[in-house]
Amino acid sequence: MKTRERFSIGDLAKKSGVNIETVRYYEKIGVMPAPDRSANGYRVYGADHLKRLSFVRRSRQLGFSLYEIRGLLRLVDGHAYTCAQVRELTLDHLAEIQRKIADLKRLERVMEDMAAQCSGDRVPECAVIDALFDARPAAVEPCGR
Repeated sequence: MKTRERFSIGDLAKKSGVNIETVRYYEKIGVMPAPDRSANGYRVYGADHLKRLSFVRRSRQLGFSLYEIRGLLRLVDGHAYTCAQVRELTLDHLAEIQRKIADLKRLERVMEDMAAQCSGDRVPECAVIDALFDARPAAVEPCGR
């Protein structure tokens, strides 16, 4: 007979690599299901909680928002997801990553231009500081949002 694995919140946090407060937050917002409670009222987690929390942690590492993770979990929880649905969510996320990369590249060019204007001398004038105080927007294209 196989016994069910059961964890305290501390054990769950250690095994998943997620902070205890994060576990509580995920429960509060409904990303994690409420655990059973022991006779003395402590949270008691099982292997399914660990698997789900690891999924959420890994998704967050890959840059998925909690909103996107909720969408993925709704598909998983309903056991009605298709690979096409998951692919669509993934491609949407990829497009957002590509937008962020383009924004960062534009920002990189602006920062390089600002740094190039700086002589590095030990004088009280600094082109970078002047540019940051300048009320005009930098030569950065809008993010498209």
